[in-house]
Amino acid sequence: MHILIIEDDLDLGAALQRALKAEGVSSEWRRRLADAPLAPDDEAYDCALLDITLPDGSGLDLLKRWRSAGVALPVIMITARSALDDRLAGLDGGADDFIIKPFATAELLSRLRAVLRRYAQQASELWQVGELQIEPRAHSAKLSGEPLDLSPREFQLLRELAREPGVVVPKGLLAQRLEPLGEALEFSLLEVYVSNLRRKIGNQRIRTVRGVGYMLQA
Repeated sequence: MHILIIEDDLDLGAALQRALKAEGVSSEWRRRLADAPLAPDDEAYDCALLDITLPDGSGLDLLKRWRSAGVALPVIMITARSALDDRLAGLDGGADDFIIKPFATAELLSRLRAVLRRYAQQASELWQVGELQIEPRAHSAKLSGEPLDLSPREFQLLRELAREPGVVVPKGLLAQRLEPLGEALEFSLLEVYVSNLRRKIGNQRIRTVRGVGYMLQA
């Protein structure tokens, strides 16, 4: 999971990165609108944490630009404002959720997981894909009720494929998501992880679409 943070407060930004890292979540931090992507790639990030009040403008204006450009990235607004009109403006502008400063890190992580569940079309923390059960937060998976012995990389790969069962995930995207903060994983290594994962969950569950990528069969 890879999160984009746009927040000018040094202490809060650093605390967010530490909390996310403790949960096994990577992140990128920007402090101004000028440093934010004009139209972030939906496939490069899983969610954005966006402050409303930034030194060089409003996070709401940035969100509106993103939505006008067709950016579907999930967004949680961070704000010190508690007025109902502000929250309604954000939600009408395309925000998926709001969190008001000061907040507990545990609350933010809970809201983050809830937003990502909705985008993954899963009703709970337990993802069900056919006979596969995946618990992203616990970094565990079962097949027909039996625990799977997956390496961290194999679990990461399974989780990315399970976000959209029945949809082909391009090789390049998988390679980037498995190494979000560095050089994309080499395709030869990706193929090794896919092969190892197939051995553990069954060859028929991961379909190769030649020249494109891989798909998790429901």
